[in-house]
Amino acid sequence: MMLAAFIGLIAVVSAQNASYVVDLGYAQYAGVLNQSVVQYFGIRYAQPPLGELRWRAPLDIEAHGGYDPSVVMPATERGPICVQGTPYWRPNPALNGTGSEDCLLLDVLVPPNPVSDYLPVLVQIHGGGYDQGNSESNPGYLLVNQSRGSIIYVSIQYRLDAFGFLSSSEIKENGVANAGLLDQRAALGWVQRNIRAFGGDPSQVTIIGGSAGGGSVMDQMILYGGVSNPPFRAAIAEYPWWQSYKNNTILEAQYREILTATNCSTLACLRNQSTATIVSGMQSSLDVGYLTNVYGYGDFYYGPAVDGYVIRDLPSNEFKRGHFTKVPLLTNRDGYEGYNYSPKNETTQDQETLDLQIIFPYAKQSFFKRLYQLYPADAFNSTLFQRQSIYGDYIIDCPTYYMATATSDWGQPTWKMIFNAGSQLHGADGPFLWGPQSGVNNVTLANIMKDWYLGFIINLDPNTIAYSNTPKPYWPQYQTPSGSNFSVMDVNYTMMGVIPDMDANARCDFFHGQSYVVRN
Repeated sequence: MMLAAFIGLIAVVSAQNASYVVDLGYAQYAGVLNQSVVQYFGIRYAQPPLGELRWRAPLDIEAHGGYDPSVVMPATERGPICVQGTPYWRPNPALNGTGSEDCLLLDVLVPPNPVSDYLPVLVQIHGGGYDQGNSESNPGYLLVNQSRGSIIYVSIQYRLDAFGFLSSSEIKENGVANAGLLDQRAALGWVQRNIRAFGGDPSQVTIIGGSAGGGSVMDQMILYGGVSNPPFRAAIAEYPWWQSYKNNTILEAQYREILTATNCSTLACLRNQSTATIVSGMQSSLDVGYLTNVYGYGDFYYGPAVDGYVIRDLPSNEFKRGHFTKVPLLTNRDGYEGYNYSPKNETTQDQETLDLQIIFPYAKQSFFKRLYQLYPADAFNSTLFQRQSIYGDYIIDCPTYYMATATSDWGQPTWKMIFNAGSQLHGADGPFLWGPQSGVNNVTLANIMKDWYLGFIINLDPNTIAYSNTPKPYWPQYQTPSGSNFSVMDVNYTMMGVIPDMDANARCDFFHGQSYVVRN
């Protein structure tokens, strides 16, 4: 009798597993139920970018030819993360050398009881300064569960650091610049071709990212000068990190530093090196660059660059000129975006100026004169908070203003939030959307945040969903023909309400008018 019961249990489990098999035509994958969501981990969306495929555009996985479509492959374990690095000012030896080049993978979370066969899809582009992070940086279980079977969640990985963002002249001649951004685009292409098999609707894809992920969302909007038929219908740019785009002199220096550290003189030699050798050279370049004042505190050194094709001009110029994909936008920022990226040992303005001269290498005396008029020392209780305000405005706060005004000026529904709850630091809203629940000090606010985001993902309007049954204030569009002008949702410890955008000010206008990031 016990044996029969055991065999019956095996049959039930096998039947359950069979129900989680997806057939993509070129391959089959078996998922598993976890945290009330069916998860599919470690699915390749592009061929491994190894050897001769290093620093080249990713190749679609369907053409790989290495799969037997009759074999069901398990997708129950997380795949390897991409190679991680760390800037000199933010040492993390535990990250150095971790990860794999064979990392062009994505994860898919599907509700077990979907409300339809064609669900909206949210695609997460992780942050981490373009040198850290992975597909599990922002797990989507809580959001999918609160959606009541209404969305599918996809999180992707892409090449980081020197593997994804070497953009020297030789790379451009014999490969491709901004490979990491093209990885992101390839993953979105995979979603367009394959998400139907999971019950998703490729015409209802929203891209989301925070920090460098938010910067990546911006980059996907300006890719190729802004295309009219993008592989997404809406964008969520959370605290978008507009890292300085390095000029050609610095891009060449990055490349030469890696060549020197790996005893190579050509790209062909570099493609023949082991992963460990390139990682060592990459980390050496991160150290040398900082110690020689090529990049400064708070900068991650490697990242997107203007190459004239993938990224055709600086983001500020592209948004000013309307050279971006016109889709509905939701954007936000936290209260103290610059704090984590400001040195804590500066006590005088002279020290601060020396530090900022590395961040703004082409700034003249007139720049700093006006900068300190806009950010007077007596308006802050310390040099640290003066510096964090300057850097936070430059790198994130003002970009939310630039993006929101540009998209709304072009007639796209746009919403902006200023999040002053939680820690108020960079990424403070993360626990309220992604967990863990232990990081949330206000469950009501977490429910409201997820409802707002689900409303935008499903209906392109954050006010349309109340799955948590939690009352919330109405969130008006940033600008509307009826008169709403630069309206943002302010979330803080004591209230949630609409205020004028505090980033629509002379400080952000000053940064927007500067050419302190110069291309050679």
